Amino acid sequence: MLNGNIYRNMLIFALPLIASGVLQQSFNSVDVAVVGRFVGHKALAAVGSNGPVINLIVNLFVGISVGANVVIANYIGRSNSEGVRRTISTAVALALVSGVILLCVGSSVATPILHALGTPDDVLEAATSYLRIYSVGMPFMMVYNFGAAILRSFGDTKRPFYALMAGGVVNVALNLCFVLLCGMGVDGVAWATVIANGVSATIIFIVLSREPDPYCVNVRQMSLKYKGELSKILRIGLPAGIQGMVFSFSNVFIQSAINSFGADAMAGSAAAINFEMYGYFIISAFAQAVVAFTGQNNGAGNLARCGKVLKAGLVMSFAASFCFDMIVCIFATQAVSIFTTVPTVIAFAVIRIHCGATFQFIACSYEMAGASLRGQGYSMTPTVITILGTCLLRLGWVMIIKGQGGTFGQLLIIYPVSWVVTGIAMLAARAFVSKRLLRQTDR
Repeated sequence: MLNGNIYRNMLIFALPLIASGVLQQSFNSVDVAVVGRFVGHKALAAVGSNGPVINLIVNLFVGISVGANVVIANYIGRSNSEGVRRTISTAVALALVSGVILLCVGSSVATPILHALGTPDDVLEAATSYLRIYSVGMPFMMVYNFGAAILRSFGDTKRPFYALMAGGVVNVALNLCFVLLCGMGVDGVAWATVIANGVSATIIFIVLSREPDPYCVNVRQMSLKYKGELSKILRIGLPAGIQGMVFSFSNVFIQSAINSFGADAMAGSAAAINFEMYGYFIISAFAQAVVAFTGQNNGAGNLARCGKVLKAGLVMSFAASFCFDMIVCIFATQAVSIFTTVPTVIAFAVIRIHCGATFQFIACSYEMAGASLRGQGYSMTPTVITILGTCLLRLGWVMIIKGQGGTFGQLLIIYPVSWVVTGIAMLAARAFVSKRLLRQTDR
């Protein structure tokens, strides 16, 4: 991270992350495909409509794992082994605590939150059951996410991918077994995901327990007693988590508007979201690379290389994301047919792809700039910009569309508009911070 060709090293770092993201999303995609093909489009709507709700619940703690990544990377850049050791112990303990919290929250809010979103009665029971069962796997999900963040902080993105690959195989096998052989429907795909998450989390924990000092996780040393490290993780991670939560809240608000168009629109949106998420994981992989590379170089005092890291992240993420988005746009009908054969559902899905996924490459601008800011310790700035430029803009647009009785396509066009606005603001903020840091260095 500190030396050598930035483009090559970041690409080597990011490729396993892209593969990991694709596998992680495939847990949900397989759920959606199995119920859409073998149970029905209402079951598809029940599973798919939970995506924004799940993200709303978990994103706070996923954001905190980013804080752990940055703090560990920074300590590595400073060659501070004791700091690395304490932060890893703190991060794993925090993962377990947050997983239990999410289990309790997800189980208790399933019915009220789905009611609040206006989920149709013919979908509500199955959607509630799916969310409650899915919540059982939250501790596993947090252990995996925090464990993967720890490994990424010192450049290891391959073993998190292998852990997810194992979980993905289990997920596919159990989905088909529970749904086709046992007839468990929506509950079956939920339990398959819980077990698959458990497999991935177990593998990542075993990997960390066998690492050499100071990267090893020792069960006896897991604790939240290291207040300094906990404070640093939360200072960087909480703003990222809050941003993710508020961002997800805007998507939940949009989901409530989608629900008003009926079960076919819900099912179509659920199918299309899969391709948006695959595209997002391409962007997210390069953003995580920017965070880790910037964190280490910032810790080593190499500000010039931090700027080169951002440039490389922008170039590679734009190129990769644009190519993926164009392929999905061209083959939209064939792509969504993987999940359903109902013509009306396919029509809604294609509209969502053309209005959203086609332009998702624009989001690279604010994701890379925000990642660069976080890697240098400025975590609140991208949070505020995202809340103002993306979330509030989307909330206002949904209210306008609902009030004027707009179409499904008019509702979704806000996605590319909000990406452009937020991207311009985030790049401007990154340029301002960079100039200020350089002035401080010159002094």
